[in-house]
Amino acid sequence: MTQSKINIEMPDYVLPFQVGDQSIRGRLCRLTGVAERILSAHDFPDPLSMLVGEAATLVAMLGEALKFDGRFILQAQGEGPVSMIVADYASEGDSVRATAKMVEGGAEKVAAAKGPELHYLMGKGHLCMSVDRGPDFEIYQGITPLKGATLSEAAINYFAQSEQIPTMVRLAVGRLSLPDEKPQWRAGGLIVQFMPAEGGTRERGETALRGEEEREAWARAEAFAASVAADELLDPDLSSTDLLYRLFHEDGVRVFDPDPVHFACTCSREKIAAVLDRYSKEDLADMVEEGKISVSCDFCRENYEFPVKS
Repeated sequence: MTQSKINIEMPDYVLPFQVGDQSIRGRLCRLTGVAERILSAHDFPDPLSMLVGEAATLVAMLGEALKFDGRFILQAQGEGPVSMIVADYASEGDSVRATAKMVEGGAEKVAAAKGPELHYLMGKGHLCMSVDRGPDFEIYQGITPLKGATLSEAAINYFAQSEQIPTMVRLAVGRLSLPDEKPQWRAGGLIVQFMPAEGGTRERGETALRGEEEREAWARAEAFAASVAADELLDPDLSSTDLLYRLFHEDGVRVFDPDPVHFACTCSREKIAAVLDRYSKEDLADMVEEGKISVSCDFCRENYEFPVKS
């Protein structure tokens, strides 16, 4: 490792790194409290909880690369028992949130899945990644078919088609039991990409792999990243720096300072009230139960109640 070992004390973080002297960059993510907060708020069957946790991990790794204040959004829509998954990362506050929707009657089919099988849970659909820099900028958006057995494969396909960036992604989510503690959700992820230097004149993508040396360097990095096991990404006793050294020590790996990740939701009573104001009196009347309208946030499940005068 070409940089002294970094002591990471935070429980939720994204760790940027560089492999060798080539333009190979990566990020390693580990979510403990954040994964537990996101997934325990929902009553999803375990396979869907795992898929939502993978989406939160992926969006944290991709959002960490933002060089400006804004929001990175990942959205997948499909025709299977899970109709939608949404996760986003806000650079202001380094916060992540994620949720999903099942079709009516879809919970039984979701529970029957062997794990976070994207092709089974969502079927045909599309994957959209967006960057929102605020009201003064246009939203950048890339859309590709939802292709692959896993969310990792779908993300690799997205970058190959939409961005033409050679990419390898590994994701893992599971419940871990520590001594004297109840099982808690934990998530981990690794992404490695060939990223030509900023300001360079050559194009991104496979055509940017100039010469046998670069092609071999990427092939090694891709293979090393693909070899990481789910247990390694989730193991609390295996440090991130030790894991990166295990994977990339042949070419050398430089580790940078970790960025913290937090859970935060943008919902508020004021925002919910503004949405309700758009409904007609007749529609609002249909929402009233026991003299009040109750609305729960899809992300954090916070419940807001609005008394209705008779």
